[in-house]
Amino acid sequence: MSVLDAARDWADADPHAGDRAEIEALVEAADLAELERRFAGPLAFGTAGLRGPLRAGPAGMNAAVVTRAAAGLGRYLSDAGHAGAGVVIGFDARRRSDEFARVSAAVLAGAGFAVSALPRPLPTPVLAFAVRHLGCAAGVMVTASHNPPDDNGYKVYLDDGAQLVPPADRLIEAAIAAVGPAREVPRSDDWGTLGDDVASDYVAAVVAALDPGRVPAADRAALTVAYTAMHGVGAETTRAVFAAAGFAPPVSVDAQDSPDPAFPTVTFPNPEEPGAVDLLQALAARVDADVAIAEDPDADRCSVVCGGRQLTGDEVGALLADWLLRRGVRGTYAASLVSGSLLAALAAASGVRFAETPTGFKWIVRAGTPEVPLVFGYEEALGYAVAPEVVRDKDGISAALAVALLAAELKASGRTLLDRLDELAGEHGLFVTGQLSARVEDLGRIADTMARLRAAPPSRLLGREVTCTDLAHEEPPVDAVRLLGDGVRVVVRPSGTEPKLKAYLETVVPVHDDAGLIAARGRGADELDELRAEMSAALGL
Repeated sequence: MSVLDAARDWADADPHAGDRAEIEALVEAADLAELERRFAGPLAFGTAGLRGPLRAGPAGMNAAVVTRAAAGLGRYLSDAGHAGAGVVIGFDARRRSDEFARVSAAVLAGAGFAVSALPRPLPTPVLAFAVRHLGCAAGVMVTASHNPPDDNGYKVYLDDGAQLVPPADRLIEAAIAAVGPAREVPRSDDWGTLGDDVASDYVAAVVAALDPGRVPAADRAALTVAYTAMHGVGAETTRAVFAAAGFAPPVSVDAQDSPDPAFPTVTFPNPEEPGAVDLLQALAARVDADVAIAEDPDADRCSVVCGGRQLTGDEVGALLADWLLRRGVRGTYAASLVSGSLLAALAAASGVRFAETPTGFKWIVRAGTPEVPLVFGYEEALGYAVAPEVVRDKDGISAALAVALLAAELKASGRTLLDRLDELAGEHGLFVTGQLSARVEDLGRIADTMARLRAAPPSRLLGREVTCTDLAHEEPPVDAVRLLGDGVRVVVRPSGTEPKLKAYLETVVPVHDDAGLIAARGRGADELDELRAEMSAALGL
């Protein structure tokens, strides 16, 4: 079938007038290049479900794709023995998020499920919490998290409150592929909208889990926190959590406090991107904040600034793990394979179980065992699970509260987060991590680069011998390559949520005393730069 014929068939079955007109205009103009992009194939479930640009056609996020996704999810749930069970749906404030939530609710209600929608745009962690809190068979969150403004997405949670893992993702994809024309999918208006109880219950559960009463009330009240929601949906819930925990209201970046799907003050609404936290850092300097916190637009990630410096995800992960360990929290501590190695060292020193997982919180939250449940997990991309018994996913809001509690404790003793990092370096060595990434238009370039790396990996990095492990042959298989040597580690993988190739870099520098810490930082920075240059050459970036 030609792309023009495929486009005509799609338009005939598209239930949304605007999307249908978009495809018909491309057919009328015979814009074969754009049609090829739109019909290159359906969106696939990646690290976090469906995610893609807002545009008509199977390779975009639109009403027809969401209709088919909801119908496929319903078929999967029925086949798994959950026919007629509860499904909860949440959405953020991105373009068309509320519409896609309504479409999903109508389709799943039409398939016989008891569907409830959250009452307004709310953070992803609230939806993840709601799945188990309400005893649902599944949850759907319409969000593209920190992706560019023109994207949207569709994240699915099952009854355990965690994101999909194989084989469920593949089975749902197969069920979606078997759905007939989107216009013919049954729908029903027999679904309900929840009140504010779920969000309030989430706030109470987070605060109870982190037990702020262990920090004196005066110390909590004395902390000044600068904050940005980055034009997303986290502000209201974050303020409620901080108030319930006895903190003063965070001082917000006014220009970024209210939801705005255009994200006008940032190039990319991702705290990791250069310049994304500039307004936050300026605010922190103006109000002399003890700590500054940025959440991404759906508030499942958070970034931390202290002393004018943005901490890496690995640094925050180590600080939070160290804080929990010093609180006596025992259990499994987990990190993904692309995260730094300091957490493993902390766990070993404290005699607790450590687990390394594939990339993504769908794996991290499953790292515990019945005997040793997960108590903390993190990923270097600013994702932290500090209360996995509350939310079985990354949660930027509970992480923000944990950071504030830690910062308040340290301030009471005349120290900062940076001081505690220095102390950890003195105890365990200086773990320096960084990243090399390349955004591409042609996804084939990523596959070609990974193939070349597997065929001819570097044998030495930083002048040290390294061994290469192809993680595609591990269980579960991961499309990644790990290069490991004495005090040096690199993991290369395609991003699961963006058209990027990423290399995760780490070097470990011994620290012998306080005087040696400054020298170690200089050496670590130099080695990271050298490692970045070596891997850039090896990958042809």
